[in-house]
Amino acid sequence: MNTRGTADITPEHALRVDLAAAYRIVALEGGDDGVFNHFSAAVPGAEGEFLLKPFGPLFEEVTASGLIRVDLAGRIVAGHGMWEPTAFHIHARIHAGVPRARCVMHTHMPYATALTSLADMRILPITQSAMRFVGRVGYLEEYEGLVLDEVAAQRLVVAHRDHDVVLMANHGVSVIGHDVAACLYDLHYLEVAARDQYLARTMGAPLRPVRPDIVARAVGQMVTERETSAAVHLAAMKRRLDRLLPGYAS
Repeated sequence: MNTRGTADITPEHALRVDLAAAYRIVALEGGDDGVFNHFSAAVPGAEGEFLLKPFGPLFEEVTASGLIRVDLAGRIVAGHGMWEPTAFHIHARIHAGVPRARCVMHTHMPYATALTSLADMRILPITQSAMRFVGRVGYLEEYEGLVLDEVAAQRLVVAHRDHDVVLMANHGVSVIGHDVAACLYDLHYLEVAARDQYLARTMGAPLRPVRPDIVARAVGQMVTERETSAAVHLAAMKRRLDRLLPGYAS
C-alpha cells in the first residue's frame, strides 16, 4: 500500500502505482504470460515518453519504482533494465500514432487469445459483457509473426485509430484507453466476454441471439457504465492486491 503523503504524490508517481497495480491485477486473474506481454502509460507532461515494464520481471513482481521510462526513439530516460523488442515496437508506435492511447495493454490472456485462433474470431453480442465491445473491436485477420518492425507495428496503429480493442489473429489482444483504469476495465471484461462465448459454445446447443434493438440499447447503456465504473473497478482490484499481492506501490 502506498504510504507517501498526499503532497509527495506527483502525477507520474500516481501513474506508476496504477500501472504497476494493473500488471499485478492481471497476474492474479491469470492473464499474464511468463516474462512476456506488456502494458504502458504515457507520462503526464512529458510528450513522447511512456512507462513500461522492463524485460525480465513477471507481472506479479512489477513495482512502481521498477518501471522504466522510455522515449519514442527507444532511449531509457529513467529506470533500470531494457525493454523487450516487441514491447517497444508496439507501445512506441501506438502512443505516437494514436493520441487518445494514453495507456496500452497487450496480452495473450487465455480465452481472448483462444478466440483469435478461430476462423471466425468475432466477439458475439450474446452476453451482457460482450455488449461492452459492440462496434469497438478491430480485427487483424492475418498472423505475420512477431511485431518487430515498423510495418508490423503500423498495422496495429491503423487498427486502433477507430477501435479501442484489437484482436490479433493467432496472437493475442491489444487494448487502449485514456487512462490505466479505462484500459484495465476493458481488458478484464474482454476476457470475461471471450470466456463466456467459449463456455456457451461448449454446451452443444444453439446460441440465444439478442434482438438488434436491444443490443443497441445495451451498447448505449454500457458507455455510461464504463465511464462511471472503471475507476471503481481499479480501486477494488487494488484492495484485492493489498490483501493478496502487496508491494506494487514501492
